[in-house]
Amino acid sequence: MRKLYIKKILALLLFFGFSVLYAEKIKNIEYDGLLYMSPMLAGEVTDIQEGDTLDDAKLDKAILALYNQGYFKDIYATFENGTLTFHFTEKPRVASIEIKGYGTEQEKETLYTQMGIKKGDTFDDQKLEKAKNILKTILEYQGYYGTVIETDITPVASSGAYAIIMNVNRGDNILITKATYEGREKLKVKDLQSLSANKQRDFMGWMWGLNDGKLHLNDLEYDSLRIQDVYMRHGFLDANVSSPFLDANFSNYSASLYYKITEGTQYKVSDIEITIDDEVVPIKKLLKAIKVKKGEIFNIENLRADTQILKREVADKGYAFAVVKPDLDKNEAGGEVKVLYHIEVGDKVHISDVLISGNTRTSDRIIRREILLAPGDEYSLSKVHDSENALRRLGFFDNVKIEERRVSENSMDLLVNVQEGRTGQLQFGLGYGSYGGLMINGSVSERNLFGTGQSGSIYANIATGTGSTYSNPYGGTSNGRQFSGNISLSNPRIFDSRYSASENLYANYYVNYQYVEQSGGFGLTAGRLLTNTLRVSLGYDINVTKTYDFSSPLYERYYASNKQIIYDAQGNPFGYGIWDRDYHIPIASSITPSISFDNTDDYYFPKNGIIASAYAQFNGVGGNVRNTKVYAKFAAYYHLKRIIPIDLIARYKAQGGYIFRYTPQDFLAINNTFYMGGVSTIRGFQSGSVSPRDPYGLWVGGDGLFTNSVELSYGVLEAAKMRISAYFDYGFLTYKGYDKAGRPDIADFQNYGIPGKGIEHLEWRAATGLALEWVSPMGPIVLVFPIKVFNKQPGDYTSNFEFTMGTRF
Repeated sequence: MRKLYIKKILALLLFFGFSVLYAEKIKNIEYDGLLYMSPMLAGEVTDIQEGDTLDDAKLDKAILALYNQGYFKDIYATFENGTLTFHFTEKPRVASIEIKGYGTEQEKETLYTQMGIKKGDTFDDQKLEKAKNILKTILEYQGYYGTVIETDITPVASSGAYAIIMNVNRGDNILITKATYEGREKLKVKDLQSLSANKQRDFMGWMWGLNDGKLHLNDLEYDSLRIQDVYMRHGFLDANVSSPFLDANFSNYSASLYYKITEGTQYKVSDIEITIDDEVVPIKKLLKAIKVKKGEIFNIENLRADTQILKREVADKGYAFAVVKPDLDKNEAGGEVKVLYHIEVGDKVHISDVLISGNTRTSDRIIRREILLAPGDEYSLSKVHDSENALRRLGFFDNVKIEERRVSENSMDLLVNVQEGRTGQLQFGLGYGSYGGLMINGSVSERNLFGTGQSGSIYANIATGTGSTYSNPYGGTSNGRQFSGNISLSNPRIFDSRYSASENLYANYYVNYQYVEQSGGFGLTAGRLLTNTLRVSLGYDINVTKTYDFSSPLYERYYASNKQIIYDAQGNPFGYGIWDRDYHIPIASSITPSISFDNTDDYYFPKNGIIASAYAQFNGVGGNVRNTKVYAKFAAYYHLKRIIPIDLIARYKAQGGYIFRYTPQDFLAINNTFYMGGVSTIRGFQSGSVSPRDPYGLWVGGDGLFTNSVELSYGVLEAAKMRISAYFDYGFLTYKGYDKAGRPDIADFQNYGIPGKGIEHLEWRAATGLALEWVSPMGPIVLVFPIKVFNKQPGDYTSNFEFTMGTRF
């Protein structure tokens, strides 16, 4: 036994000695076929260095580590004459990937980021199959089922890469043909579905405004909560709605939807109680402010709104961290609920600092002067919101957000973040207008000059006119031809104060339906900001106008003296002018006090708020024109998304004006009276084409104007700032006429605007239609498509299409 044991030891020693003797050193390491990984990185992965002893186990581990990098199809190693060589067969690469058969370019870019495969990635069948499944899932979430995706894989030369084309044969929408709400008794199906994404298809559901019945799978799990919320808005606080059961038939792409509902008791508000740990606002005032009312059916939406209302009331007193905790005390037997609000006031908060970011062009001070809170001020939630709206109304920024950062128990920072928008334009363009014909214009304008908040513009416009002539008893002229220029500069906050100033110099050449007008002048205006939304101003303007080349020579009587003979179209003496002096080149010198109000939440597309302005222009401060023109505009906006889940803006706009004269000899030019027609008054009638006529059939305008419009504007593409609106316009012109026994439709121009003179008459028009509104890279554009006009009279000129550029909506 002892000899055998000794022999085994000797054998082991002999084997170990030979192993040490024959173990080889790695003198050199090479990488064959390695393209997409550097040798340095490969060395770090293998953890094998030159000078190491060759170790089979370590070599196997290194090969596995390289393979796990995911770049290689096959790897093996050879060792010869001290050189260790790793041989690689790399996986092919994705040279390009393209989706065909579905989506806009923007949608495709989103899909590329979600599919998990992109240009430059390694290619394998599993990754491609996964990308196809992801794409199918995305389309299903968008409502398309049964999508077939075929791939074309093409080698790219000898580079070992593939060009992949994914041909999408998009599936069909699954339509919900029946929705069952078992247990529904007290609410209509229409009410139940008001918040749901998935609804039963209406008859003719393809029409806009009706339920199309398309299945939205990604929203389905939330619809039961939405239905429950509808019940709670109608006082059913105990309502229970089951998870949806969907029965889909993929043979005809139809589905049935089923819910089990327990309605429970409908509750009325029996009482309201507000408790506050520190009565910084009188409870009586808080009770008046809230929406929940005693004796009414309980509505959870009012409760939610009250939480914000009470928070605002307290926060406006400086208590920024106030907490409102609503609670309900139900009496199920009596169907009554007591609504409780408990308010924890907290500490009074002051502003520590106002930090501004994102303003790459606009100076900090331009932003800071619009913010109603400064370091050291007492906090006010309303002032934070009003500051956001004030910054948006500037029109300088695409996005504005004011966030609050708590610093301590009684202080906070305001973080003002803005995203600079496009405020300047260098423009040269050609266009065609429904009234002005071919238009050539060039302008340099900037609403935020050098980031100072000042605005300036140099503008020139040439419009050739449509070339059309308009019949009247005495001939016609081409309409719409215009040559104009304007230079203006405005500073809304001089030295960051509440005072403003502007000046402008202008010249104009204009061919109207009935005359040619040349004018020029300049104006100066000074103003003051009374509040963040209210401004007053006083302006002075002097203007020289020459009017000539009338479509009828009889128009001369409205500019000539009563000593000048007027000739008709055949050259025969017709009569005399109507004034005691010649006014072919009148000089109007005026002062104009004005007031304006604007608390809207956006410059181009206001969703909420009011814009109102009024002025009185007193002519007669020098010059030879003496009259007074008063004018006012009003616009109200309300975002109906607060009530219904649609991006719908309701708008009401109105304008009115009147010209006052003191005696029949106070000059009034027919090109300064009021006319209707066009995008700014009654759409569907050509610009300025609605007018009362004198005894000779001449257009003389009216001495008063009132127009108003009701609009509903729907957001089509929010990212592109595009909306479509439906409108109804109604308006009238007032004018002085003769006695009713004579011809009341004939204008008595000599008595225009004189109180107590002549007989008041009015001429009304109305129209309805659609408009496409778009904030384009060139500026805001409105395309108008009139559908029907009302009270069209002989001689009225209507239009089937109009557009305008450069106005607020």
